[in-house]
Amino acid sequence: MNLTLDDNDNWLKFAPLTLTRPIGNLRMGIFTNDERWKIMLRKVQVGYKTEDFLSRKFPDTGGVHVNACVILNREIADAIILLGDNEELFFEKDWIARRGDASNKVKYKGDVILLSERWNMFQLNGEVLKMDFEFIADTRSSQQLSDSNTVIGDPSLIFLEEGAKVEASILNTTEGPIYIGRNAEIMEGSMVRGPLAMNESSALKLGTKIYGPTTLGPHCKVGGEVNNCIFQGYSNKGHDGFLGNSLIGEWCNIGADTNSSNLKNNYGTVKTFSFESMKEEQTDVQFMGLTMGDHSKCGINTMFNTAAVVGVSCNVYGAEFPPKYIPSFQWGPNGDTYDFDRALESANNMMVRRGLMLSGEDVDILQHISDTSNGFSGNK
Repeated sequence: MNLTLDDNDNWLKFAPLTLTRPIGNLRMGIFTNDERWKIMLRKVQVGYKTEDFLSRKFPDTGGVHVNACVILNREIADAIILLGDNEELFFEKDWIARRGDASNKVKYKGDVILLSERWNMFQLNGEVLKMDFEFIADTRSSQQLSDSNTVIGDPSLIFLEEGAKVEASILNTTEGPIYIGRNAEIMEGSMVRGPLAMNESSALKLGTKIYGPTTLGPHCKVGGEVNNCIFQGYSNKGHDGFLGNSLIGEWCNIGADTNSSNLKNNYGTVKTFSFESMKEEQTDVQFMGLTMGDHSKCGINTMFNTAAVVGVSCNVYGAEFPPKYIPSFQWGPNGDTYDFDRALESANNMMVRRGLMLSGEDVDILQHISDTSNGFSGNK
């Protein structure tokens, strides 16, 4: 079966994370949405309908078109499999999947998790994480948890993949499950309140404090205090400092003692930068922290304002609060342009430590973002 995860003109709603990937490749819960398809339907070929400059790395495979903003579950998967020629599966005002010309409408009567804005990712992460955990727990068995740990709540809501290590930590499952991926590690003295997903080879440093719902993609190293955050993968926040209600891309590094505000002093709803309007927009959200695009870094003691947005491949540092929005490929407190070749060198220096390098497709994507930075900067 071939299917295409369709961004459906929602791509910029999830920027800066989607400047380097389609919506269907975003991680929530334990998996990315394309991973869910490949896990639930093992013979499926997944493609993407997205921006032209992303299509070389994320090609379209044709077949059934699926709304990439819909989080897949078993019931939706079954309904899409049964979709006939020229049928559209819809829920309320939104379409879920289309085959052919979609002239015949089929109402879906189950539950749907649908993303409409980037902050929905951390708002709905607990629900998605619990669903993903149930799927894993139903299909295989957990490794044994060491007796050196203290468990509060139901121990069956802790799942350890092969090679996972947890010692002398406090794990609380009263609010949700805790998933610890292959070769991941929770170091001594850590305190974890689920829901939490740690993917392969991720790590919590000594004495880390985690409040769920939180997701760490593969190969993330996290320390300090983290509350309701999603790290896409290969990113580090290895030291003290606070992140709350935040979305961090891949290959980011958060310097020691960095803190991000997630609540205004007047307890009001926040404004945040919109890549659709290229200006700051009012939201109905009270809690929102940092959103950081791929390959961006910040220095020690960086202070981010509530609902701050950092683009792709930025180097943020300075003694004062940086701007609430920092365009892609920006260097330092004076808003200098980050030289493209130096940015590539920095990215590869980080990636080679994990045995990886930028591919030709990656370089082309970053080049496009660099060349069209005015289109993403709000400086039109």
